[in-house]
Amino acid sequence: MKIRVALVSALLAVSGCTTLGKGPDVTVAPQPASLPPGGGKVTTTIISAMGGGLVGGSIGSGLGDADKRKALEAEYKALEYTASGQKVTWKGDSSGRSGEVVAAQPYRVGSQDCRQYTHTVFTGTAGATARGTACRNADGSWTPLT
Repeated sequence: MKIRVALVSALLAVSGCTTLGKGPDVTVAPQPASLPPGGGKVTTTIISAMGGGLVGGSIGSGLGDADKRKALEAEYKALEYTASGQKVTWKGDSSGRSGEVVAAQPYRVGSQDCRQYTHTVFTGTAGATARGTACRNADGSWTPLT
């Protein structure tokens, strides 16, 4: 996993920025931060900066605290480290709930990198999906747009 993240980071750094629109303020410029501290666990500071993420809404209403944390970690990992369209999955310890997060292609608005993403929470065989957009802060945290 670390090799994959390093490879993606290296490829992104070499690829540079590509203009998507007519104006100079919309470009592709993904620049992921270094690997998360704590052996792959996302810190409490970064999780709290997400303000509940998409699971803070109705799709996360039945989740306990531990499951919400796993869901938020998955959102962060999808936004920060994965290529467009790749799933980041999570599974609750004992609740039987699970989920998957898929982030779209990063794009730049002003000086911030942003991504649209979806989060689907499964309860048994039923799934509920929420969609949103988040932008990356200078400290590596992501702030969902409301």
